[in-house]
Amino acid sequence: MLMKTLGKFSIGLGDRFGHQGSAQLNAITEAAKKGIDITPVWNKSNREHNIIGTQPGDVRAEADMVTRKAGFTKPYFVDADHINLDTADRFLESSDFFTVDVASYIGKRADDVKINVFLRDAVKFTGKLKIPGISKPVSVTKDKITGIAEKYLFAAAKAREIYIKIEESKGRGNFITEVSMDEVPVPQTPVELFFILKMLGGENIPVQTIAPKFSGRFNKGVDYAGDTGLFAEEFEADLMVIEYAVKEFGLPESLKMSIHSGSDKFSIYPLIGSIAKKHDKGFHLKTAGTTWLEEVIGLAESGGKALDFVKEIYIKSLEKIEELCAPYADVININISMLPSAEVVSGWNSRKFASSLRHVPGNSDYNSNMRQLIHVAYKLAAEKMDEYFQLLEANEKTVSQCVFENIYNRHICRLFDL
Repeated sequence: MLMKTLGKFSIGLGDRFGHQGSAQLNAITEAAKKGIDITPVWNKSNREHNIIGTQPGDVRAEADMVTRKAGFTKPYFVDADHINLDTADRFLESSDFFTVDVASYIGKRADDVKINVFLRDAVKFTGKLKIPGISKPVSVTKDKITGIAEKYLFAAAKAREIYIKIEESKGRGNFITEVSMDEVPVPQTPVELFFILKMLGGENIPVQTIAPKFSGRFNKGVDYAGDTGLFAEEFEADLMVIEYAVKEFGLPESLKMSIHSGSDKFSIYPLIGSIAKKHDKGFHLKTAGTTWLEEVIGLAESGGKALDFVKEIYIKSLEKIEELCAPYADVININISMLPSAEVVSGWNSRKFASSLRHVPGNSDYNSNMRQLIHVAYKLAAEKMDEYFQLLEANEKTVSQCVFENIYNRHICRLFDL
């Protein structure tokens, strides 16, 4: 049976307010001119829809409109981002990519019967597990497999439940399935990933992208924080695990790595790109709020009422910092003492505000703390939606150029060494 498949390289393009689809697509088509074929995937989470007051169908409408307008005939997708059993229904009609988030189920124990069934088959992997491409065999004991089963088997079963709900609506093969495990405190090891993939294969889920949690911090909208050497080692090992698991467990050959909170991780982009190239592997990079940030930067550069508006957003975000940050506590790390005061920002000109927010490593104006706060402050723009949209439309050329340059120059070019 034919199955919809994702291209070798794909990027999740978040567009919280639905105005930047054309600028985002322009970055994809510019990459194609350089020989890099990237599948665009427009994504927006249930949380973001609720905060802004949009519907999943709005994302589909934007994606269809901008691709039709541009004459874009290659595949593209609309992602129901981070859905579970409670939230899947509202995405079924408009989405054809589903990020099945099982993070909240990890650590819940499956019943003994299911664990024992899994162990009976998995015990053959005890001893020295040799995975091609990983230099050192990994020691695997029955106790280790038992611990992994107790931690992840229930989550895999829940992934199956969510998958079946989607399949019953969409039909098998008519959508892309991603399984996400990144929003948890502790990273999965390559060995854990191996047995998780065995579980997903056993549940007959045709997973095409898998999003583990890596070592280090993947904070929203800012660079990777951690040991880049350790990340590279882990990323490469995970790629080898996926390749081996595809053959071992009958998973789709198109299965690839998905990197969540992937925007702006500039220090590891060359590593991701070079390791993927070394092994001829693809990947999916998920970005979201970075486009909203570029809208703010574009409005700041436009000056006048637009600059006044984004200054007001920042000043209000200082007053509501706890409320805004709470939903994102695990993926932001703001040093409040490093945030410029309302009084200081009130006196800034366009250049100062934009350069403080724009992520250019080495720029003395750049403030990662301010950037993270604005990243989660889109709710404040949603509260003045009409005014915000009027400003976006009045300053479209400047804003769309910021969005394009961010995705193409700072993201795609770094990933693919263009």
